[in-house]
Amino acid sequence: MLSWLGFLMIAVFMYLIMSKRISALVALIVVPVIFAFIGGFGAGIGDMMLTGIKQIAPTGIMLLFAILYFGVMMDAGLFEPLIAKILKIVKGDPLKVIVGTAILSALVALDGDGTTTYMITVSAMLPLYQRLGIKPMILAAVPMLSLGVMNMAPWGGPTARAMSVLNFDASQLFTPVIPAMIGGMAWVIVVACILGKRERKRLGIIDLSQDHANGLAAGEMAAASADPLKRPRLIWFNLLLTVVLMVCLIMSILPLPILFMLAFAIALLINYPNMEQQKERISAHAGNALATVSMVFAAGIFTGILTETKMIDAMASTIVSLIPDALGSHMPVLVGLTSMPFTYFMSNDAYYFGVVPILANAAASYGVDPVEIGRASILGQPLHVLSPLFAAQYLLIGMVGVDYGEAQRFIIKWAFGTSIVMIVIAILTGVISL
Repeated sequence: MLSWLGFLMIAVFMYLIMSKRISALVALIVVPVIFAFIGGFGAGIGDMMLTGIKQIAPTGIMLLFAILYFGVMMDAGLFEPLIAKILKIVKGDPLKVIVGTAILSALVALDGDGTTTYMITVSAMLPLYQRLGIKPMILAAVPMLSLGVMNMAPWGGPTARAMSVLNFDASQLFTPVIPAMIGGMAWVIVVACILGKRERKRLGIIDLSQDHANGLAAGEMAAASADPLKRPRLIWFNLLLTVVLMVCLIMSILPLPILFMLAFAIALLINYPNMEQQKERISAHAGNALATVSMVFAAGIFTGILTETKMIDAMASTIVSLIPDALGSHMPVLVGLTSMPFTYFMSNDAYYFGVVPILANAAASYGVDPVEIGRASILGQPLHVLSPLFAAQYLLIGMVGVDYGEAQRFIIKWAFGTSIVMIVIAILTGVISL
C-alpha cells in the first residue's frame, strides 16, 4: 500500500507540473505533504520535512553563492573574450553554436559536478544565444544531456556508489562501459545537430558583421563595450580566481559551499570595492538566486517526506518483486531499463545503496555476474539529471529562464534516447548480457 501511495504521489506531482496546473515550487511542497497526511504520517511530518531541508541545505547554500559568483564574473566581463572567440568560429551559424554547446558542456562535465558544468556552460553561452536569437530551451537541454552521460565517470558519483556497494574497482565496472559512454555522447551530438538544423532553418545564418546581428545599433554596441560594470584590467585575476576555484572544487580542498562563499567574497571585493556597487551587484542577481534556491529547499521537503515515510523503500521493493522469474537471466537489460525510472524518482544514494544490492543478489541467483548489474545500473543517469531530486537542474533552468515543466517535456525524450543508445551499445559490446 505504501509503495503505491508513493507511485501515486510521483504521478500527481508530474501531472501537475507538466500540465502547468501549479508551479514546480508549490508542487514540491504541497503534494508530498498531502500524501504524507493520506498515509497517516501527520504526526511526524514536521520532522520529516526538516530532515529533508537539513540534508539539502549545503547544496542550497552552494548554489546561492555559486549564482552570485558567476553573476559577478559575467558582470565583470570574464567571458567576453571567450564569447568573441566563439562568435568568430561559429560565424553566426546556430548549428555550430548548439554543437559547440554540447562539446563545451561535455568537457566541463568531466569534473563530474552538475553545478559547475551548468554554471560555466550557461555563463559562456547564454549571451551568444541571446545575441543570435536561439531558443533558450536548447541551452537548457544540451548541457543536461551532456552531463547525463559524463556523470557516469567514476568521480561523478553514481559509478563510485555502484563500485563501493558491489565491491568492484573501476577497471571491472567502469572501463568496459566507456564505449557506451562514447556512443551516448555521439547521440548527444546528433541531438545537437537536429536542434541546430531547426534553429538554422528558423533563423538562418546570421551575419555578425552587421549591426542587426545582435539587435544593437552601432551606438548601442559601443555603449555595451564601454559598460561601466566591465573590468577588462582584472580579467586575468578573475580567470585565475575561477581556475583556482575549479581546482579546489575538484580536489575537495574545502566543502563546496565554503569555497563558493570565499570565492564570491573575494570576487566582489576586488571587482567592486565600493559598498554601493556591491549592494547593486547582489541585488541584480538576487532574483535568480532566490528562484533557484527556493526550488532546492522545496525539493528537500519532497525528498524528506519520500525518504522518511519509507515510501521510497517500498516502491523499490515493489518494482523488484514484479520481475518475473522467467526474466531472471535477462536481469542486466532489465536493470538498465529500470535504472531510468529508478534514478529519476530516487536519489542516487537511495538507488545504489538500497536497490542495486537487492538487484545484484537476485541476479546472482540466476547465474548473472553482479558486475553486469553494476554496469547496467549507471546507464539510466541521463534521466537522473532530470529528476526533481537533482538540485543542479534548478540552477540551470533558473539561469536560462525557462519553465520547469516545459523543460521536462522538451528534454525527457532526448534523455530517454541517450540511455537507450547506451544500453544497446552495452549489449552489442558484451558489457551487459541480453
